Amino acid sequence: MLALNTTTSAATVNLASPRTRPLIRGILTTAVAGSHIGKAPVRYSSDVLIELSDEPFSDTDSRFFNKRTLRVKGPKGEVKLPIEPFVKLRNQAPSGGNASPVSEGQLWVEVEDPKVKCQRAMWGTTRALISNSVIGVSEGFTTTLRLVGVGYRASMEGPDKRTLQLKLGFSHPVDIEVPPHLEVTTPVPTRIVVKGTDLQQINLFAAKIRQWKKPEPYNQKGIFVGSETIRKKEVKTH
Repeated sequence: MLALNTTTSAATVNLASPRTRPLIRGILTTAVAGSHIGKAPVRYSSDVLIELSDEPFSDTDSRFFNKRTLRVKGPKGEVKLPIEPFVKLRNQAPSGGNASPVSEGQLWVEVEDPKVKCQRAMWGTTRALISNSVIGVSEGFTTTLRLVGVGYRASMEGPDKRTLQLKLGFSHPVDIEVPPHLEVTTPVPTRIVVKGTDLQQINLFAAKIRQWKKPEPYNQKGIFVGSETIRKKEVKTH
């Protein structure tokens, strides 16, 4: 009967040991991914005018001292946007010449160095803000708020109908002044319609109205913005 040799050399054990085995780490080198949203051009019609100036966006707020001002003008009004110093805009305005008429303009957004995180983050954000401004001055934005609750009512008061009055079950009505760049109507007492060219300002004003009576999950009452819904909770009985 042959005996099997089960002993192994010390050298073999040392080479197989994870302590003595050399560490081999792969170095991954991948290209910096650009912004898919930022690369897409912003298309606008011939009745929209886009102008970029070097004047500061604000003379009173220090956050905007080094930011340029972009003006977007259209049939519905005008919107101003702050543009970062590292953002570059390449504009191809529509032309109405007889040789090669172009009825649609295009605006490309670029940054100086896409490898920098903050520049890469603002790339797509700037493009989205410009696109919203073009839609706002061309078509406008509309947001609807719904008042759900017994006795909840909304109406426009004041001599110029610029004061939104809410009756939400408090001992007194709530009066909210409407900003000059927004248009607010109440087609029915339980519905508020906010219109404007700046989507951000519309959402801010809608949030200001909503904070007076946020939707609660037990009776599902409150002020709902747009198609907002809330999941109903059951009341604990014990």
